[in-house]
Amino acid sequence: MQILLVEDDRRISSFVVKGLEEMGHQVILVESAEAAREWINADSLDIIVLDIMLPGIDGIQFTKMIRYRKNHIPILILSALGEIEDKVEALESGADDYLVKPFSFKELVSRIKALVRRDNYKNVAKDSSVEIRDLKVDLERYEVHKNGKNVDLSPKEFKLFKYLIENRNKTLSRTAILQAVWGIDFDNNTNVVDVYVSYLRGKVDDGSETSIIKTVKGVGYMLTTD
Repeated sequence: MQILLVEDDRRISSFVVKGLEEMGHQVILVESAEAAREWINADSLDIIVLDIMLPGIDGIQFTKMIRYRKNHIPILILSALGEIEDKVEALESGADDYLVKPFSFKELVSRIKALVRRDNYKNVAKDSSVEIRDLKVDLERYEVHKNGKNVDLSPKEFKLFKYLIENRNKTLSRTAILQAVWGIDFDNNTNVVDVYVSYLRGKVDDGSETSIIKTVKGVGYMLTTD
């Protein structure tokens, strides 16, 4: 991870930087919010670890400034102020977590990892739109467009298509598809998968040798993006 540490207490910053760098993380250390401003929009930055009591612009003001700019990078506040009111003020200003000094290094690392993991999950969840060749699929809105035109899929067709997309470039057995899409745990000689794949191909594919839904003989199907 790339971590921006805003801390003017060199005793604290030295042990935090040393510990994080020994774990393989890259730490950018600055001693004021003014010096930190040039870094907050860096695409490679994963989290800001921010002291409250800073010279000039304090941590609360800086947090508000970051959020005002619509920047949602995770912010972990470090503070010697341990009262509930102090924590509430920091969190309401836009901080994601609050750690009271003195703190253990293990807890600091745990908090950092949790915030970055949560942020990564949110970013993945937000990215619900998938583009495959001439298709644009919104997995959350249940919408499919082909060359800009809407493709009307039934709920079951869309569920099948979504399952193929989520496992793209992987061979899926008919049994696995039955279980995921229809809730059937075994292949009882039904041809429902083949029928619905045919329906789906007729709507999203062009029927050529370069079609995106491939038949894997003797096994099942695979949606390919190659």
